Amino acid sequence: MSAQDLLPPSTTMGTLTLKVGDLPAMTAYYSAALGLRVLEEEAHAVVLGRGSHPVVRLESAGHLRLPGRGEAGLFHTALLFTGRADLAAAVASAANHPLSTFVGSADHLVSEAFYFSDPEGNGIELYVDRPRDGWDWTRDGDGNRTVMMDNLPLPPRDYLERHLTEEAVAGADSRAAEVGHVHLQVGDVATAHRFYVDVLGFERTAGWHDQALFVSAGGYHHHMAMNVWNSRGAGPRKDTLGLGEVLIRVPSESEVSALADRLAFAGVDSHHTGAELHVEDPWRNRLRVSAAGVQGGIA
Repeated sequence: MSAQDLLPPSTTMGTLTLKVGDLPAMTAYYSAALGLRVLEEEAHAVVLGRGSHPVVRLESAGHLRLPGRGEAGLFHTALLFTGRADLAAAVASAANHPLSTFVGSADHLVSEAFYFSDPEGNGIELYVDRPRDGWDWTRDGDGNRTVMMDNLPLPPRDYLERHLTEEAVAGADSRAAEVGHVHLQVGDVATAHRFYVDVLGFERTAGWHDQALFVSAGGYHHHMAMNVWNSRGAGPRKDTLGLGEVLIRVPSESEVSALADRLAFAGVDSHHTGAELHVEDPWRNRLRVSAAGVQGGIA
């Protein structure tokens, strides 16, 4: 793949939209458990974030059903924190909320992560990156550059004892956090590779046989991931609660246009407005690619 076929190195993830069954209850959960504050209220949606930075958009969809465990869709939304104290404060808050479900924790070598589920079953990862100069890159059997990741023990109690501070807890809703990556459930990894790498323009950074794929722009460990651990063979999504839209930010409209051209050449339908592009992956997971600074990017 040539450089002009890749997403730009400064690509980032934007606000993630969730379709929720109980908007007031879910708003209360994301505020209390994750320390997010309401930034914008619409007729049937709420945008929450840290400081003035939007992170999650909750969209009321009480008429829809919950997705099945084996369906394509969201595996988790990963919120990235700037330091261990801020991560520890978020983990403590989520763990103490009665509607949180703690799923696990791990040292991934490139990051330290804690996993929860929200009251409607949406996966949440809370994590902090280790310094980039400590990430270990190698080559796989096909010569592809691959970042070394693992699942080493990361005991929560020990982590909180070492890193939790009163300062981080007191100012949680004003301290920085953003969507670092989004992890999806898909039907098969090969099809995911063809769409997210060959067409969309991410670079493959890691994978486990035919079970999972990790992709990024600009040498990050991953901006997106896809797995088949629960969903192997899943077909296109029905309209359900859960994932509404994944937002991907690129620097300018020229990159949006370049992606529109790649999609058209590959025969993938998309809607291109100039500053934004809307497209669905092979499982009907909705993606929006937007030029940085576009007004209305959180809607």
